[in-house]
Amino acid sequence: MNDATKTFLERYHSAAMVTLRSNGTRHLRRDPRSTLYVYDNEWRWLGLECRVNILDGADAPQLNLRLMQVMQQAMPSQPGHINWFGRTLSHEELLKTMVEEQRLIYEFDVVRAYGMYGGL
Repeated sequence: MNDATKTFLERYHSAAMVTLRSNGTRHLRRDPRSTLYVYDNEWRWLGLECRVNILDGADAPQLNLRLMQVMQQAMPSQPGHINWFGRTLSHEELLKTMVEEQRLIYEFDVVRAYGMYGGL
């Protein structure tokens, strides 16, 4: 990835993932190809053709916690807490929720990047 792509991804975290079939995660286990569409509020966007690695092992709850911490760095919150669907959860509560909801992490290996995101 070039510097403009990296900068865009560091700044903007709103995204949608498109798989080749409607059964999403189940299909990704057989065919890991997907496209990630990342966007901002000003009509700039980035398309990323990727290969997806599904991280769903015993460390998935902790990986989710770290992801939430990174995504919420700029948001006001109580130390040791994460905002989760309109609630504020302690780290322990979030980890428990991740286990209960069987949350996993998608790791994207970018094959190709394109879009309208220049001039950042």
